Amino acid sequence: MIFNFFVTGWTMMQKRIVITGGAGFIGSHLCERLVDQGNDVLCVDNYFTGRRNNVAKLLGRPNFELLRHDVTQPLFVEADEVYNLACPASPIHYQFDPVKTTKTSVMGALHMLGLAKRCRAKVLQASTSEVYGDPLVHPQAEDYWGNVNPVGPRSCYDEGKRCAEALFFDYRRQHNVRIKVVRIFNTYGPRMLPNDGRVVSNFILQALQNEPITIYGGGLQTRSFCYVDDLVTGLMGMMATPDSFTGPMNLGNPEEITVRDLAELIVAMTGSKSEIVNLPATADDPRQRRPDISLAKETIGFTPTVRLTDGLAKTIRYFETVLSQGKNDRIETSDPRRGDVVTPIFVRSGTQ
Repeated sequence: MIFNFFVTGWTMMQKRIVITGGAGFIGSHLCERLVDQGNDVLCVDNYFTGRRNNVAKLLGRPNFELLRHDVTQPLFVEADEVYNLACPASPIHYQFDPVKTTKTSVMGALHMLGLAKRCRAKVLQASTSEVYGDPLVHPQAEDYWGNVNPVGPRSCYDEGKRCAEALFFDYRRQHNVRIKVVRIFNTYGPRMLPNDGRVVSNFILQALQNEPITIYGGGLQTRSFCYVDDLVTGLMGMMATPDSFTGPMNLGNPEEITVRDLAELIVAMTGSKSEIVNLPATADDPRQRRPDISLAKETIGFTPTVRLTDGLAKTIRYFETVLSQGKNDRIETSDPRRGDVVTPIFVRSGTQ
């Protein structure tokens, strides 16, 4: 049965929606979509990888508020829905402080589940395709348990997300919390952080500056890239499903491409003079990654619509602007005193 939530002009009652990690790459696009629908949106971020500038154009909107907060601490607000997106998602960032990364995934999940339990809100966990590790099954469907190294350099992220999923389902079984779990595959688009270690942003920046394009390993490893607008549509569709449907559900684009082919495509699209250079493979780097999105298609009618070349063209234009303005990717992310914080109307006293 398909729950049809993607009809043009779809309307909904105004809701109070909390988005943790809302000033990040994916979160900021989700904030925009939900604000445009007329919801009251509280964007929560500690600005480690999120940037206030990502949501700057929303600050004057009466139904948008911004709160600097770290989800490793409890959050006492009122909400009808919670999207828990808070966690650094690129290896450079999540390996910078692996203990904090694990705490963000695990304690963040606990605190958002506690909030949802108290408010009787729906809560969506943004999990990841990394729960499948270096998969022995291809493509990856939701019933695959994965092949994860629990003690490797990526385990702080992989195992943190796996633990968060476990907590979500335990809270449903024990407390009947209204949960949704999605597993996000590689996503790209405007507002990705420069130099964050992801192949799309790395390749585009290197190509635009005519620098060598660095491929770790032979370049035959595959990835599937979903444009951020398609992903946001999937997140909202999942949140709108009946309470009986929890997931986990894959969200991504099943169109698969090798890393080398991606590099060559970006070189061609940018007209770059860059050469492709191979470097040693990184530890626990998955050899192949492609989502089986059959469940998403059957349940919410999810089918990505943005072609890779079209999405890359938009992302390239974004990074051209970033370079022309001389922006530093650490601006607005490293100084916890930077920017204004709006005191949210969502806040209330009490415990959870």
